[in-house]
Amino acid sequence: MAQGEVMVGVDVSMARLDVARWPGGESFSLSNDPAGVEQLLTRMLELRPQAVVIEASGGPEDLLVSELCAAGVPVAVVNPRQVREFARSLGKLAKTDRLDALVLAQFGHSARSHGRLTLTQLPTEAEAELKALVRRRRQLIVMLVAETNRRQRARKVVKRSIVASIRALKRSLVELEQQVRETIKNSPAHQQKIAMLQQVPGVGPQLARTLIAEVPELGQIGRRQIAALIGVAPHAHESGKFKGRRMIWGGRAGVRSTLYMAMLSATRCNPLLAPFYRRLVQSGKSKKLAYIACARKLLVILNAMFRDRTTWSPNLDFQHSR
Repeated sequence: MAQGEVMVGVDVSMARLDVARWPGGESFSLSNDPAGVEQLLTRMLELRPQAVVIEASGGPEDLLVSELCAAGVPVAVVNPRQVREFARSLGKLAKTDRLDALVLAQFGHSARSHGRLTLTQLPTEAEAELKALVRRRRQLIVMLVAETNRRQRARKVVKRSIVASIRALKRSLVELEQQVRETIKNSPAHQQKIAMLQQVPGVGPQLARTLIAEVPELGQIGRRQIAALIGVAPHAHESGKFKGRRMIWGGRAGVRSTLYMAMLSATRCNPLLAPFYRRLVQSGKSKKLAYIACARKLLVILNAMFRDRTTWSPNLDFQHSR
């Protein structure tokens, strides 16, 4: 077997890196620490795989991905749901770290043979910092909402503790917002991109930051691909005479949530989305469905703006609808 035919899967956990190669099925484990990462880099530079396939798990994989990219090893960070569906299609219902690594390698081999494996590019330091800050802000908001909901139902004996927690979370949120502003201020590239996004009515600071931090593919792929990537493309559910409702699923949930919330404003102030939203509601569509449709429309427009390096114009909707 030639070296260039190998695909490697790595399952990342807090303590261990489980590694498997395909074809062949060989596997081994390394400690998830600097020494283990160094051993993995040495093995990958010797093996020269087509790609190292790693699941996107919300942060633990970032350091390993950065080290591999910096060493010139091709890396593909893939959607965990797609990998699990692929495993089920192979009849592999068991789940262990070693089996997960092997499935990742097989998934990468299959995806590449069909031209569907996208390699990950090494982010700049500014991009990595902004992504980490945006992700942390989302975590703080989730905790703040949870504590606020608990306060409403809490007994008096614990309410004081919850109130103190809420105040601490709010202080942390203010400090984090300042860090985000400083990071953007120190990056002319980020400032330019965010300014371009915020030209569009309805695109506020949080949505602009989220798109810059978590959607580096913006402007580099087609309108159907960007909609599917974020998870705002409805999927058919039909079989024989049965015609089910089209549903969205998968994609980047955090980005989709931020995009959805932005629609509450955009469907009132954006000259393209406002009439589009009204037509959908008047035709009998639910408000939730109409918001998702508007989110997809806005995402396609922003993707076209970045692709063509152009400024906002209502005519973009017609120029890029094909």
